[in-house]
Amino acid sequence: MNFDKLLHGVITQVINPVIMLLSTTAFIVFIWGVVTFIRDGGDSTKRADAQRAILWSLIGLVIIFGTYGILNVATATFGFGTVHPITTP
Repeated sequence: MNFDKLLHGVITQVINPVIMLLSTTAFIVFIWGVVTFIRDGGDSTKRADAQRAILWSLIGLVIIFGTYGILNVATATFGFGTVHPITTP
C-alpha cells in the first residue's frame, strides 16, 4: 500500500464521516437555537442563550466546511486527487 492509497483511505473512511457527523450536529444545534429563540422570545436570558447557540453553530459550520474545502485544495495540489463529495447513507 502506498501513501496515496493510504491517504485516500483515511480521508474517505475517517475524515468524511467525521465531517458529516460534525456538520449534522452543528445543524441540529442551529435549529434548536432558532426554535428556542422563537419559543422563549420573552425571556431575555433564554433568548441570549439561543443567540449564542445560533452564533456558535454557524461558526462551527463555517469551520467544518472550510476544513473540507482546504482538504480538497490540499489533496488536489499535492496530486492525491480530489476528495469525493460527502454523501448521506
